[in-house]
Amino acid sequence: MNKRNKILIGAGVVLLAGVIGTGIYMQQRGKGEDKSTELAYVTSVSSMDPSSQVQRLAGVVEPQKTWEIQKNAEREVKEILVEVGSEVEVGTALFVYDTETLEADLQQAQLDLERADTDMENLRSQIAQLEKEKKSASEDDQFSYTTQIQTAQMDLKKSEYERKSKEVEISQIHEKIANSSVTSEMQGVVKSINEGNETDPYSGSSQAFMTILATGVYRVKGKVNEQNIGAVQEGAKAIIRSRVDESKTWTGTFTAVDTENREGNNNNMMYGGGSDSGEMMSSSYPFYINLDTSDGLMLGQHVYIENDTGMEEKEGIWLDEGFIMDADKQPCVWVENKDGKLEKRDVTLGEHDENLFQYQIKSGLKVSDYIAFPQEFLKEGMKTTHEEIPMSDPESMPADGEMPEGMDGLPADGADTLPVEGEEGAAEMEGNASEGEAGSAEMEGNAPEGEAGAEGADGAAAPSPEGEAQ
Repeated sequence: MNKRNKILIGAGVVLLAGVIGTGIYMQQRGKGEDKSTELAYVTSVSSMDPSSQVQRLAGVVEPQKTWEIQKNAEREVKEILVEVGSEVEVGTALFVYDTETLEADLQQAQLDLERADTDMENLRSQIAQLEKEKKSASEDDQFSYTTQIQTAQMDLKKSEYERKSKEVEISQIHEKIANSSVTSEMQGVVKSINEGNETDPYSGSSQAFMTILATGVYRVKGKVNEQNIGAVQEGAKAIIRSRVDESKTWTGTFTAVDTENREGNNNNMMYGGGSDSGEMMSSSYPFYINLDTSDGLMLGQHVYIENDTGMEEKEGIWLDEGFIMDADKQPCVWVENKDGKLEKRDVTLGEHDENLFQYQIKSGLKVSDYIAFPQEFLKEGMKTTHEEIPMSDPESMPADGEMPEGMDGLPADGADTLPVEGEEGAAEMEGNASEGEAGSAEMEGNAPEGEAGAEGADGAAAPSPEGEAQ
């Protein structure tokens, strides 16, 4: 048997083992055991839905416009008139500032204004008297009167300025008292009220005292971290899916991830295997979906965010045609029943997708069912398992020199691909012990019997060293 034939046989064995790997595992376990231990692997129908493989992010519906109300740091809030969740209209009173201090300041400013008026009147009278006396004064006293008049005039101008300042101050105090009740500038819902910390503990920036979310046009806000930030691409199409009814969807467009507004997370995420090397603070970054339409969405509603791959969504259950037996006459599938055993179940087929090689299942299956891929060894009543069969399990592979049951013969037309001279190799695969050892040694190329086996298989003398190199 030459090297090419050995490769062909090896490739054929690997191919057959891959196709019926589950059967190998089941049959090998069945040797020397009661048949009740035979297991058939089943997989859920729901896992075959392509949409179940799409990565989803969590999102929440929020308004396009948010009004953050900053509290006047110099004033105290006397009363809050709304609570979180309250619906407000334009002009709705939100909270009221304390005006007691302002009223005291107003009284003081009014007294200062009256005093300025009195001072100004006295200065005008003083200037008039000095100017009268100056006219009859001697030349030696003229300079003294002039100086006194100029000083009084400067004091008058100072008093006039002070009076104007007090008028402005009184006007501002009146305005503050009149605006002590803060009202809403838009229709919306009260999202938050911050009566405690006035600064963000993470960024150090000031926090809004009250936040109002506008009602009407919505958008969807999501968050990503350092590990999944690549899932969001600016300008990519997005699908918004209801968590309650996944058949309800909306479309939109991803914005860029806002990496400038990092949001800290108190939960430490572990990187690596040891606590010494890898506790890091996980940070999240917001992004938004600008919706094409928000009809049917509610403010604060939690939704799923998916990338729009352009794949057309199909209604109902669709199965790969390989799972369906006798599709042309009496279609049926292997299904796990309520007792955890296999049964053949008839199904009604609908449309056929020639591109994806799938059939629509109109009846006979539910999304919650578990099914098995058709294999010759499967039979009704066989116990099932949901655990994937480990192909690397030593028990699942045949012993040296053996072939698993059900593989002791090759198809008749397989002779066209194998040389006629390979009779001893065929006998080796049929399980003849002595010739199998010779065949094994032949393939290892390190035993005299192997050389003899090679000679018999090729019908010629043992190859020269150059032939072995070839």
